[in-house]
Amino acid sequence: MKLQQLRYFLEVYRCNLNISEAAEILFTSQPGISKQIKLLEDELGVQLFVRHGKRIVAVTPPGQAVLEIAERIFRDVQSIRNIGTEFAEQDSGRLTIATTYTQARHVLPPVVAEFFQQYPKVGLSLVPAEPSAVDRMVAEGLADFAINSEADARHSELRHISARAWNRCVLVPQGHALAGKERIGLADLSSVPLIGYTEAGQDTALQQAFSGSGLTLPQVVLSSMDAGVIKTYVRAGLGVGLLADAAYDQQRDADLVCLPADHLFKPSFTYIVVRQDAYLRNYAYDFMQLYLPGLTRKRIEQALYEPIREDFSI
Repeated sequence: MKLQQLRYFLEVYRCNLNISEAAEILFTSQPGISKQIKLLEDELGVQLFVRHGKRIVAVTPPGQAVLEIAERIFRDVQSIRNIGTEFAEQDSGRLTIATTYTQARHVLPPVVAEFFQQYPKVGLSLVPAEPSAVDRMVAEGLADFAINSEADARHSELRHISARAWNRCVLVPQGHALAGKERIGLADLSSVPLIGYTEAGQDTALQQAFSGSGLTLPQVVLSSMDAGVIKTYVRAGLGVGLLADAAYDQQRDADLVCLPADHLFKPSFTYIVVRQDAYLRNYAYDFMQLYLPGLTRKRIEQALYEPIREDFSI
């Protein structure tokens, strides 16, 4: 068995079972990949893929088991490479961070600017995605760590460190009936169409706020994880926006009115998400500390090895 065979097998899976696409990514030929996977199957004595003619249509149960081990092997290989690079090139390399759209656009810019002052030779890749995808990228080794607005309990190999508290705000166009209110209430929201991150039935913060109020849960007429999209449709007059207050920019959003809603909703937290078996470069720890001053490397490493979720919010 060769690492290359496992690499081919894993890449075909990641390319949605498309051998041609995997061959292009790996700079090799389609027949070469097919041959190596067949040799791997012959050695193991099991089929890894379900085939229909020449097409691969699914992964077999033994294939799923091999996939889990192969992913772990290549994460360990990357960790070994990181150790070598850590000592050979201490101030250069690449850092990939998965995060939400709001964090990438509205919270992280000053952190990134300060990071580049400290590490001008490090290539930084920010990958914005929906919260469920953010954790998955760390779990699959596609990102070194993440900054997420939710903690996904489905990935037992991840550790979530509570970081920054954030509150929601209500966003309306200038001239809207709510724009002149000094303090809005739940009754104001129950009778208007909302535009938010998720549908009303999936928004636990919204459900908690209205639970026991005797008011009707408002209708979320449009949902998007991108705050920019929410603001676009608020401007179009399709509804009232409900989003993180950090997403509001007084200069760029001067045509909109931001109404505080921290008295209506409990604060939420962002999380620094790390994989328990990851070897992180020094500059990864430094980025986390820039994001959350007061968070030390020792405290991050404690979270990596303790099964409980610790709250390091400042």
